[in-house]
Amino acid sequence: MHSRSSGLSMRKVSFSYFNGFALQAIDLMIASGEIVGLLGPNGCGKTTLLKLASGVLSPAEGEVLLDEVKLKKLSRRQIAQRVAVVPQCFHLPFAFTVTEVVLLGRTPFVSGLSGETKKDRDVTASALKLVGIDGLGKRHFNDLSGGEQQKVILAMALAQEPEVLLLDEPTAHLDINHQVEILELVRSLNRQQGVTIIAAMHDLNLASLFFDRLILLKEGIIFADGSPREVLTERNIKDVFSASVRVSPHPVTSTPHIVVLPKETQ
Repeated sequence: MHSRSSGLSMRKVSFSYFNGFALQAIDLMIASGEIVGLLGPNGCGKTTLLKLASGVLSPAEGEVLLDEVKLKKLSRRQIAQRVAVVPQCFHLPFAFTVTEVVLLGRTPFVSGLSGETKKDRDVTASALKLVGIDGLGKRHFNDLSGGEQQKVILAMALAQEPEVLLLDEPTAHLDINHQVEILELVRSLNRQQGVTIIAAMHDLNLASLFFDRLILLKEGIIFADGSPREVLTERNIKDVFSASVRVSPHPVTSTPHIVVLPKETQ
């Protein structure tokens, strides 16, 4: 990983699609080395915020900055050398091996003239080992299980040696064991490598367990921002998700644990 690390900030960022949905005047500062979960119902703006943070989308108003440098002043290649994205869906139409997929993460560093170098291959091997799939290098990506594929995608992002890692629903479509494995990997990257993590999450209880800071979005605005205990209150969840819940301390970690109440019990 790079020795330096990046903070990400948004200043009065607004964005709207043709259908009228908008992120409205987002003010956000994520310090270097933080691990942050984005929460909110479908369509609240989580994925849009990640796309703005990665430079895939440009704000209609306001500024996105990486270490106080405006993203719009950086090239796609410069951004990709510092910010990696793990998308919610990743499809390969061709029969790439696992090693070939992870090597794609080196694209921002590969010269078109000389091609991949020994360092690129070494970084790829290290990324495979880091996520625990170094034994799968010769397997075809499309033959793997969902959990294994997610680890490959994470390894591809790590091959970029990112300072900031953006993840869009990294546990979607995975069984509970693979959900925990992926989030433990992500948290260890944060703790041991100092990578700044921002992840859109669907499961409130997993977000509570694995993230130090949570940002709750509602209809394109930041509704709450703070520790899991500050954000995951019964009132906030009712106001944002229109769901009645009970929140109590987790029996092992003491982090907030959410139980959804069936309507007939309300």
